[in-house]
Amino acid sequence: MAFKSIKLLLEVNFYISVMILITGCLLSISDNYSLFEFNEDLYGALDNNLRIIMIYLAMTEIMILFYSYFRHNFQVMIPVGFFLIMMIASMNFYGEINAVAIDENFAPFFLYTGLSHILYGVMVRLERRAT
Repeated sequence: MAFKSIKLLLEVNFYISVMILITGCLLSISDNYSLFEFNEDLYGALDNNLRIIMIYLAMTEIMILFYSYFRHNFQVMIPVGFFLIMMIASMNFYGEINAVAIDENFAPFFLYTGLSHILYGVMVRLERRAT
């Protein structure tokens, strides 16, 4: 009973994090609705690079979800989660190299989505081993 409750909680949390990730990335296109601050006047083309990275991230997430769904293999979410967490350091590195201030909201965004993906992937792996 407890495992089923935890499983349901992790599954719901995972799908919420997927929606947040895709929505947050796609909303980066718009200045008015973006979850993140992109100062185009100050950073010019570098600002657009970050936006494009976010669009690619949303497209990649969608493709990985389709792959996982059709292959019935959600264990792949473990490395995806690590990749998302590594995006925190990557964004900071990008900011330092290009002398661009990176919005502080990226860190909790990638930490939450990354941990959610890892926990869901681990739960799926444990569930497969139990059966």
